[in-house]
Amino acid sequence: MTEDIEVVRNDDARRYEIRVGGTVGGFMDFRTTSPDRLTLPHTEVDPAFKGRGLGTTLVGDALADIARRGETVVPVCPFVTRYLKENDVAGLVVDWPDADDAQESATPGEQPA
Repeated sequence: MTEDIEVVRNDDARRYEIRVGGTVGGFMDFRTTSPDRLTLPHTEVDPAFKGRGLGTTLVGDALADIARRGETVVPVCPFVTRYLKENDVAGLVVDWPDADDAQESATPGEQPA
């Protein structure tokens, strides 16, 4: 039996969450910088769920939802940046930050892509 996996937007926590059988297995933070503009600073998958492709599913589904909402993204998270360089997201408007912005927003241990 396969586990139910869903990606949901949690506006109160300002993040997208990937839920595995009802348990939050990871999240992608967002910051609203204007009514239709989101900065994406960080993505994280719980170590208990690593190696299952949840990060890719999370980011792909979240970006597709953002595109459907007509919002613009500013990818700062190295994982999101790498995803966008390797994958097309139909209808998504991307405002690429400059390298200095990406470096300043990287959390310890992360390197901008």
